[in-house]
Amino acid sequence: MQNIIITGGAGFIGSHVVRLFVNKYPQYKIINLDKLTYAGNLANLKDIENKPNYKFVRMDICYFDGVYKLMQDEKVDGIIHLAAESHVDRSIKDPFTFAQTNVMGTLSLLQAAKLYWENLPEKFDGKRFYHISTDEVYGALEMTHPEGIKPPFTTKASSGEHHLAYGEKFFTEDLKYQPHSPYSAAKASSDHFVRAFHDTYGLPTVVTNCSNNYGPYQFPEKLIPLFINNIRHRKPLPVYGKGENVRDWLYVEDHARAIDLIFHKGTIAETYNIGGFNEWKNIDIIKVVINTVDRLLGRKEGEDMNLITYVTDRAGHDMRYAIDSSKLQRELGWEPSLQFEEGIEKTVKWYLENQAWMDNITSGEYEKYYEEMYKNR
Repeated sequence: MQNIIITGGAGFIGSHVVRLFVNKYPQYKIINLDKLTYAGNLANLKDIENKPNYKFVRMDICYFDGVYKLMQDEKVDGIIHLAAESHVDRSIKDPFTFAQTNVMGTLSLLQAAKLYWENLPEKFDGKRFYHISTDEVYGALEMTHPEGIKPPFTTKASSGEHHLAYGEKFFTEDLKYQPHSPYSAAKASSDHFVRAFHDTYGLPTVVTNCSNNYGPYQFPEKLIPLFINNIRHRKPLPVYGKGENVRDWLYVEDHARAIDLIFHKGTIAETYNIGGFNEWKNIDIIKVVINTVDRLLGRKEGEDMNLITYVTDRAGHDMRYAIDSSKLQRELGWEPSLQFEEGIEKTVKWYLENQAWMDNITSGEYEKYYEEMYKNR
């Protein structure tokens, strides 16, 4: 049996990872450790909350004494660390919170794992600290082919006329870090701490850097759920600059599958990039979302294109991110399972069918509920 802490398990990606592990590994005990900030919502896990191998603990990862005691009490064998402040716009307004959570929170977890595991009879044998990071730590890539070119790799998911690359260069695991926002700087720092704990203490670590995720349960300040909701209510769709910025998109369940695979079979001290081989300009994604929402709502396809509103570009807005996942594909056999059109169809349907979930988030009622629930604990 393994006892595994998954931090940030009430958030978007974290909830998918928790669900996968709880359902796939009934012999494991999964401890969901989450502070329940604005981005955490236990409604994301209603379907597994009563499973016998699942436990939720509300705690700030920066609370070292609490994290260390939890590791001792639960005899933790592994940590999958997803908890992080992740919204770039918020980091520009409040960099201190991002440094506190993303850097000091990660350091708290690392130190707790080190102290607990090194005093066990088996020490670090059979243990693993898995840190999930972002492609944004690498900085930005040039968009040398604005109209797109066929990518220089072949996978089932990257075949298709829409799956183009907008330049010859890609983020690979050996690139130097060049973060451009307070968010990516904080994540870069946390990555360095993870690697330093392996090099200094021998802590069994692995790091992954992933591209943009999309899918069910994503907090609606992010582009795709925000725009789905705005289209439904015919509100403006604010697009930074000209919408030419390029991102690589990955369906969240494919990311969860990659995390499962790397946690169990990835090589200690290695870094793996996880991406969708799936570059899209923001404006092109927005048009796909509009067409899909309109069609599923019974409207004339494309009739809500007039909601697009161009706004002043964000400070330090990187032009292009593009992940090369060939190492992960070559060494562990992972590849994304969905083409973007398939994934976006599933995603839009989910949000349209779960309007109550969306309304609960946008109204802020879920935060009031948790504050009331936990105020005396």
